[in-house]
Amino acid sequence: MLAEPFVHVASNFAMILQSPEHGIVNAPSANDLARAFIRWSHFVGGITWIGLLYFFNLVNVPLMKKLDGPTKSKVIPELLPRALWYFRWGAVVTVLAGLAYYGSYIMRTDAHNAGQSTLVWFSLWLLVVVVLYAIMFGVLQNVNNGYAIAAIVAILAIVLIWATLYLFGDRGAGNKTLSIGVGGGMGIWMMLNVWGIIWRYQKKIIAATIEGTTAPADLARKAFLASRTNAWLSLPMLFFMAASHGDYIIFAK
Repeated sequence: MLAEPFVHVASNFAMILQSPEHGIVNAPSANDLARAFIRWSHFVGGITWIGLLYFFNLVNVPLMKKLDGPTKSKVIPELLPRALWYFRWGAVVTVLAGLAYYGSYIMRTDAHNAGQSTLVWFSLWLLVVVVLYAIMFGVLQNVNNGYAIAAIVAILAIVLIWATLYLFGDRGAGNKTLSIGVGGGMGIWMMLNVWGIIWRYQKKIIAATIEGTTAPADLARKAFLASRTNAWLSLPMLFFMAASHGDYIIFAK
């Protein structure tokens, strides 16, 4: 009597693990596991990174404006180093896992079907992304007006869309390759902003706060503008990443 429930559990579990024709769960291959792990890592890293990005822009910035100097000297050394650690490494995990998934499974399929080299496609796309970011970096370093930065970044985003369509749109690339090419390119810009501007200046601000001195005001301003740029870029980035999965077929096929 006592063993009967366990017999049913064992038989049900065996049914779940049967062959794809008769069972519920398919046994994964090594390639399936690798692909699932890369995509899972991309999701976990992205949730951590973008979640903290929204925390900084929607919660932390308004809060810090209301705190006096002595309170900031206690809060900043405790809060920011840990939060920025997860923030910047979440960005790295997101982008590296995304690049691995994009190059190995998405772009590779379209390039192969078109008889093209995946390495050439990937290199051309990455070159465009990096060149456009170099312009953005220069703007964020030298322009102090948020509206001017927004206009220039919008133009760069349009150029990224045009370049992605020009390079791959008529060469057999489908909606996934094109959509992720745009959204992923913006994600790379955001990661480079994290490491090239936000973290580079924030660690100086944290160090000055710990020492009891005042960091130059322009450091906080530049870090803020880069972070706010990332917050706005995250919206079209997430849109294009979602569109790559068929919610909206934005690029023809």
